[in-house]
Amino acid sequence: IYSLLFLPEIHSMRMFYTAASNVPNFPEFVAVTLVDELQISHYDSNTRKKVPTQDWMKNITEGDPKYWERGTGILMAHQQWFKTNMEIMKQRFNQSGGVHVIQRMYGCEWDDETDEVNRCDQHCYDGEDFIVLDLQRETWIAPVQQAVPTKHKWDNNKADLAYWKNYLTQECPDWLKKYVEFGRSSLMRKDLPSVSVLQKTPSSPLTCHATGFYPDRADLFWKKDEEELHEDVVKGEILPNHDGSFQMSVDLDLSALKDEDWGRYSCVFHLAGGQEVSKRLDKRDIRTNWKTNDGVVAALLLLTGCIMGLIIYKKKPPQGKVETLLSSSGSLMCVC
Repeated sequence: IYSLLFLPEIHSMRMFYTAASNVPNFPEFVAVTLVDELQISHYDSNTRKKVPTQDWMKNITEGDPKYWERGTGILMAHQQWFKTNMEIMKQRFNQSGGVHVIQRMYGCEWDDETDEVNRCDQHCYDGEDFIVLDLQRETWIAPVQQAVPTKHKWDNNKADLAYWKNYLTQECPDWLKKYVEFGRSSLMRKDLPSVSVLQKTPSSPLTCHATGFYPDRADLFWKKDEEELHEDVVKGEILPNHDGSFQMSVDLDLSALKDEDWGRYSCVFHLAGGQEVSKRLDKRDIRTNWKTNDGVVAALLLLTGCIMGLIIYKKKPPQGKVETLLSSSGSLMCVC
């Protein structure tokens, strides 16, 4: 908890491009931009238009009336590039049909305390790493044999390497800082969650579920009296909701819990900056989906993740791992 009180603000901007082949009810190409995990713009091959998805994004371009027009033109060019490369990828992997997805994610993270900037640019195919930029060495890394020809071609394109080095080093953090300033009321807000205790069956673990909080720098834990519990506890990942807020859960194994001790347990949510929500364990407050002895059906277990079409992701997955994701806006993504 102490560390959450003094964490610096880490801001991020990531662009996600997705080209899809034979994916039912999904555009051929989708591009979205996220700032601090909040979507700020959207483009797809059906609408063929880049548009803001936050009200404050409309204000940031008041002095540049052609901002969205230029962005649309750039993404239309990217759309054609990805379409051409989809056929190349199928040939490389000796594929003729089926469902296939090319993804690119690039962007930067900025620490507003140290001014340190981290950068990332990577491509994946069908959910697996294909090629990743090593900006420090100014070279592309090919984790699969099929990417080697691409690596050689892109390594020899010095002008393109210089462009992306400048973009990721200078332009990306500059735009990120600008977005953070204009969107401060949304991006810097502090929202506390609603906290519920859930249980599938009488023998299942107790799940403490917190949803609706922002930002995602938070902790959720069980404690007995005033002591945080680490044994018999399984903590879930922080997941985004459709409205830009977040949710998380933590399970408590009941096997060692005595009936007379129930009142000594509580679930605590802690948001970076010190705000806190605590819920003491009470059998009457547990949401469940089993039938009670008198035949009355209790409240259904809250299945927020299934209802809202979330992005399922890991905040800090292993180095180089690229995962296939589905965002709340309906775009497939890969993240580093």
